[in-house]
Amino acid sequence: MKLLFIRHAQSTGNQEKRMQGHGDYALSSDGKQQAEKLAHSLLAEAWYPSHVYSSPLKRTAETTQILLDHFQTAPLPAAVSDLIDSAETADVPDEPRAIAVIYADELKEFQNGIFQGLTWAEAVSRYPDLCRALEASPDWIQIPGAETPQAARSRAHQFIQALFEQHQNGDQIWIITHSWILQHLVAELMGCDRSWRLRANNTALFEFWIDQSRWHCSDQNRFNTDLWQVRRFNDCRHLKT
Repeated sequence: MKLLFIRHAQSTGNQEKRMQGHGDYALSSDGKQQAEKLAHSLLAEAWYPSHVYSSPLKRTAETTQILLDHFQTAPLPAAVSDLIDSAETADVPDEPRAIAVIYADELKEFQNGIFQGLTWAEAVSRYPDLCRALEASPDWIQIPGAETPQAARSRAHQFIQALFEQHQNGDQIWIITHSWILQHLVAELMGCDRSWRLRANNTALFEFWIDQSRWHCSDQNRFNTDLWQVRRFNDCRHLKT
């Protein structure tokens, strides 16, 4: 089972350095170009998804749509095109097969309460005491109206568990999401009892290959690195093309 986690392309909120949270910001013009570059790169690799999950927030849904627009209109790979002439492949459709998207609330970005949509300068102006406290301590200080890290980790756990219950070896899955929740998703997948700070650039790729049939084994295969592979981590090479 192959999992490809994808951070959304640059949004207008990213450009303006806003704390977007659940705010619905569209992709910027640069973001649309980033998503186009990623689509071309994945097509060149023939990284065709069998299943796609996406956050429903606009910046993520737009990234997902740009990617799928390319895959659903792309010509068949040569290896498949060659087979179409064979009598053995009468069931291969002439038209590209639609790829359904499941929009999952578990993949939404951090719900940041009263900070939603603000720049840091705006937050300091409106909530000076809270901002001073946040700047003075590395410990978690609850932002009014925001979710807790435990709540985020819990929804990451719920999503990862559902993947293993609903999918099997051979499935190739895209998960298009956001930078903050991505940290919890990766930590949950890798079995960490902490969530780690990860740098995730816009359209960054995090790819894992997993033997789903052995996922729940308790023998030495848990330590067999042929079964659990990190294939790439914060890969943004497509942006350099």
